[in-house]
Amino acid sequence: MPWAENAADRSPLVQRWRTRNMQQTRTMVDAAQRLITEKGGQWTTQELAKEAGVAVQTFYRHFGGKDQLLLAVLEDLIDRQTEVYEASTRDIDDPVERLRRYIVSALESLGNGSGNAAARFITTEHWRLLQLFPEEVSRASRPFVGMVARELEAARRAGLLAPRDVEHDAEFLSMLVMSVFHHHAFAPGEEPVEAIAERLWRFCLTGIGGRPGGAADGT
Repeated sequence: MPWAENAADRSPLVQRWRTRNMQQTRTMVDAAQRLITEKGGQWTTQELAKEAGVAVQTFYRHFGGKDQLLLAVLEDLIDRQTEVYEASTRDIDDPVERLRRYIVSALESLGNGSGNAAARFITTEHWRLLQLFPEEVSRASRPFVGMVARELEAARRAGLLAPRDVEHDAEFLSMLVMSVFHHHAFAPGEEPVEAIAERLWRFCLTGIGGRPGGAADGT
């Protein structure tokens, strides 16, 4: 009953239990991210529990299995990175330039060279999890899509860009960025990743009504 739930929510014991659960979940997600950086996907739930300093039973109390943990990691990575992108552009007034920074930064996070184990792991697991949990993976991507949509709308209102459908265009741009990221995570070429990122931006800019080299170029 609602009144009973509300009373439970106000209980200090329930609040402490929820806080402890959230802290344990955070600890395990952080531990998984460290293991991904070090080993890619070559780790077990037992290794994760050891890295996080929790019992294996605690892991299974919070997550149904490794896939559920990886979904949480994916959502957390996208959410955190989105916050970083937005924080880095707070002093930029031009929504087109902010949008350019988001797209370019997403690609530049690959770095140069073929040793980016984390990028390869994210790519592999993203496609695998998308087949198993399409709704959850789509939800995990919403922070980045929403960020792009806000800048598209701001640029449209300012008369700088002419997207046909802000929400659909934001989702399509995000998928395009993700696809290029996935490709170059496994197939780094001779071209520096910074140059690839700028080429991708100019392609996207044309698609949303901007003109490379013009007022809406952002470069």
